[in-house]
Amino acid sequence: MRDPYEVLEIERGASKEEIKKAYRELAKKYHPDRYADNPLNDLAEEKFREIQEAYESLMNNNNYSNSNYSSGSQSSGYTSSEYMNIRSYIQVRRFQDAMNMLNNMSDKNAEWYYLMSICLVGTGYTNQGFEYAKTAVNMAPNNIEYRNHMTRLQNVQNGYNTRAYQYNRGANNSDALGCCSQLVCADCLCECLGGDLISCC
Repeated sequence: MRDPYEVLEIERGASKEEIKKAYRELAKKYHPDRYADNPLNDLAEEKFREIQEAYESLMNNNNYSNSNYSSGSQSSGYTSSEYMNIRSYIQVRRFQDAMNMLNNMSDKNAEWYYLMSICLVGTGYTNQGFEYAKTAVNMAPNNIEYRNHMTRLQNVQNGYNTRAYQYNRGANNSDALGCCSQLVCADCLCECLGGDLISCC
């Protein structure tokens, strides 16, 4: 395996945030879906795997990964290459593929419920996604990533209830539902990618 720092195009001693940022950018750039009908598809897949291996190696070697979510650690590092692949699917909005992978996993830890929550919200099942988010927080109450996700879903639900009441006075409240659903999805995706979160509803 090549030097993981070289693969991710970062300096040695890079921080956790720098490693995650480099991984996200390169994973998006070389994701096989972008080369589906391209003769460079095989090369993209090889590069994508190399990026994932480099990321996992650095996170593990620097103790950035968190293998015990039920303990309530605040770290949001990936526990395996499976979770990295799932997050990669979420990045490109392939929620069903991510859900299929999650459903094939036997160990349903806090990260499992967190990622399933994002997939459910992304496919329009906001209420069910909120329940899964609550389960993730119950399993890892000190994990900030999970708590922020659940709080934002709660805020969006509260905002929708307020707006639905207003729209019920004559406007088409399906417009409000559609708007809020799209904002929830964007918010969750942004959070999963590690970016700045938008303000919804």
